[in-house]
Amino acid sequence: MIALDSITEIVGGRTLFEDVSIAFSPGNRYGLTGPNGSGKSTLLKIIVGITKPTKGLIAKPKRLGFLKQNISEFSQISVINTVIMGNTRLWNAMRRRDALYEQEMTDEVGFELGELETIFAEEDGYSAESTAEALLHGIGVPPGDCQRLMHEIPQDMQFRALLCQSLFGDPEALLLDEPTNHLDLGSIGWLEGFLKSYRGTLIVVSHDRHFLNAVTTHIADIDYETVIIYPGNYDDMVVTKSSVRSRAEHEAKSKEKKIAQLREFVAKFGSGTRASQVQSRIKEIDRLQPQDQKTSNIQRPYIRFIPTEKQAGKLVINAEGVFKTFDGPPVIRNFSLEVFRGDKIGIIGNNGLGKTTLLRMLASVLTPDKGTVNPGHQVAISYFPQSHEELIDKSSSITLFDWLKGKKAGVYDQEIRSILGKMLFAGDDAFKPVCALSGGETARLIIGGMILAEHNCIIMDEPNNHLDLEAVSALGWALEEYKGTAIVASHDRDLIDRFATKIISFDDRGITVFDGPLEEYLAVKAKGNEAL
Repeated sequence: MIALDSITEIVGGRTLFEDVSIAFSPGNRYGLTGPNGSGKSTLLKIIVGITKPTKGLIAKPKRLGFLKQNISEFSQISVINTVIMGNTRLWNAMRRRDALYEQEMTDEVGFELGELETIFAEEDGYSAESTAEALLHGIGVPPGDCQRLMHEIPQDMQFRALLCQSLFGDPEALLLDEPTNHLDLGSIGWLEGFLKSYRGTLIVVSHDRHFLNAVTTHIADIDYETVIIYPGNYDDMVVTKSSVRSRAEHEAKSKEKKIAQLREFVAKFGSGTRASQVQSRIKEIDRLQPQDQKTSNIQRPYIRFIPTEKQAGKLVINAEGVFKTFDGPPVIRNFSLEVFRGDKIGIIGNNGLGKTTLLRMLASVLTPDKGTVNPGHQVAISYFPQSHEELIDKSSSITLFDWLKGKKAGVYDQEIRSILGKMLFAGDDAFKPVCALSGGETARLIIGGMILAEHNCIIMDEPNNHLDLEAVSALGWALEEYKGTAIVASHDRDLIDRFATKIISFDDRGITVFDGPLEEYLAVKAKGNEAL
């Protein structure tokens, strides 16, 4: 069990949560939710012991699995050993044992080796490598990478190794911060299955709604400067929380109406002979007055993409016989695609198979080695890159206001202010330099620029990576309502489900174009690919 006793955390004068006392029980799987900046990662670090709270105490089990983000610290360690390091007791025993075997054998060394062998057996050390390899295989790390050094494999695979490290060693509690960020749909499915069979205490932060719904039994929601636990998954929590909020608003309106009636009575008879009744009404007014209540920190950006008045031709993008190669075999091989006006295309598949390369060519950011990619008549494309640095120089001191102003000629200052407000940048935030923005803030600024820009075709590459659940939901609505053409790559199944009517899937066999929504594609694929 993990127990929080009167935990308070204040950062820069802002209270994230105050006097929180809750328990996370074994066998339950908790989704930790709240908007960006609410303190989710901070709370996980407090539980682990990386950060000390402003006030309060934590009780936790000794064996704790925690998803680390510091891949540079493991650069010179093999992938398999990085995973085994998740069991600290076993790893320390292995290192000490190896060091002793290099020394001259004495009675003292022999005695210590015997003790270490006992630890080795207790921690299943003889099966450690095979267990670690099974985890790495399940999460999608190629078998040939297991014995390589961490810096020798792609960065997304390094993060997967760190995820396996947190799962290794049968921890009594498991704390995962955004575990799906570097995973494809297949690996996410494997992780969902692993976590659903996990018997310890799980606390997971994720912006993937489908993942939270699939994995969690409870939601611990950070809001109103506290942590409230709701039974059920994320969708269950949203229904319950909305109901509670609606009931509170209804009760507040009823009190306001009652107070107005009482004040009318006091005003009418205050100087008359009904003094006792007037005094009782005044006391009733005091009792009904709203108390100082903490407000919710939940905010949802307002995203609405409006296409330019110039309608694109029927054929929006025509790609024929496209090849693209980077130092090795072709990433894209002899691929052809016709994108028609009004198409809503979701792009899915494993990392490293060419999704970003294809999107960059469709957006005319990258030129194919062979073949052609041609936009159609009057097509205006707005592109959201996976790497935000393609659009925003994070070393620049340019302000948010000036960056947006450069996105549309002759734009009025009030329109820029309006866009900033819709993207949750209030007041003086307009004059914040772009170099000071977090990943989520940068993503919202780029989306604000897309709202301003002229377009009738939107191409987005993993736009949800740094957005919180409220922002991803708003983006899904915007893509669904968009009257132009949308092509979006994402590992977020809920987002793709929301808007896509066609699917382009990347896998080891190549690229498949499927005319239908994601659920239909997955159902056909599950039956053995007969229709693919």
